[in-house]
Amino acid sequence: METSILFLTGIISAILTYVVNNKYRQGAVRASAGLSFLVGLFFYLLPEIFTPYLTKNIPLVFIGATFIGMVSSKVLPSYLLVGFSGFIFSIIYLNASPFFKGYGGALGTTAAISVLVSLSLAVISKSEKLKKIKNYRPSRKKK
Repeated sequence: METSILFLTGIISAILTYVVNNKYRQGAVRASAGLSFLVGLFFYLLPEIFTPYLTKNIPLVFIGATFIGMVSSKVLPSYLLVGFSGFIFSIIYLNASPFFKGYGGALGTTAAISVLVSLSLAVISKSEKLKKIKNYRPSRKKK
């Protein structure tokens, strides 16, 4: 249950930041910082609402996934790709965060890896469609 909450947090955080950044044109830094501040303040003032594990990790996942939402709509043009990046971020955070302990920039690096995975999947899927279109040869009828 706690893991699914962290996955949901990563997805929602990335999409919310992306919307505030691109749709409401607040800029990447303002979108990330504003939403992170609200979540951090919430957990600072009300730490007993969730379990200690979630109280510690929800803000970290949220802040890290806001880095994904800082991406331009020209790079990741759909909400689906941004949400998928948030999901990938959560997977990496849950499985690799002990390896990054003590190193600065772990959340940003994880977010960058997540965006690159989503971007490469988008490029691969487009190239497959392009290959199908390229190889399409209509039958020629003789008159």
